[in-house]
Amino acid sequence: MGAIIQQCAVGPMANFSYVLGDPATRCGAVIDPGWEAETLVAAVQAAGLKLHAVLLTHNHFDHIGALEELCMLAKPSVVYVHAADAAGLPALTTPVQTTRDGEVLTLGALRVECLHTPGHTPGGQCFLVGGDCFTGDTLFVDGCGRVDLPGSDPEQMYHSLRRLAALERETVIYAGHDYGSAPTSTIGAQQTTNPYLRAANREEFFRFRLG
Repeated sequence: MGAIIQQCAVGPMANFSYVLGDPATRCGAVIDPGWEAETLVAAVQAAGLKLHAVLLTHNHFDHIGALEELCMLAKPSVVYVHAADAAGLPALTTPVQTTRDGEVLTLGALRVECLHTPGHTPGGQCFLVGGDCFTGDTLFVDGCGRVDLPGSDPEQMYHSLRRLAALERETVIYAGHDYGSAPTSTIGAQQTTNPYLRAANREEFFRFRLG
């Protein structure tokens, strides 16, 4: 049986937060609690899960805005964030654990692999869970995250997108915003329809920079 995945549209900026869970142990996590902490707690409960962890793809306010309230309401055991983005978190009573590229976290029986994908932020990361990848603001459906913000880097984004393009074509992507033609897609489909992923996959950095 695959992972439990609940996509939650939250907030005024077309954000997606996610509930991720192990069906065997009912161990759950919330990915990127940007808004509406009570909505996310209700989604965890509706899925029959116990919130163990919060997973952060990066530290922008629209992805962590409900983090403090979520921790107070549901009392997860740990918050995971890449070391390069840890400084942007609010003060929490929940322990914060920094991650590194290639680290594998456990959520019940699920293996959650951390892929460091800088470019949008220095500590941007994606979470690969079997054939599903939570891409935050690195890869959108038919787009990618901005690279004109403080801490952003177009060249790092290019290499991050090349890394994601190398995943199995059947990998389902779950992005951090509802900015595309559909709420989810696959790496294979995005290699055809996403101009940024296509340019990165073809090693066309000059074209990538120009958009």
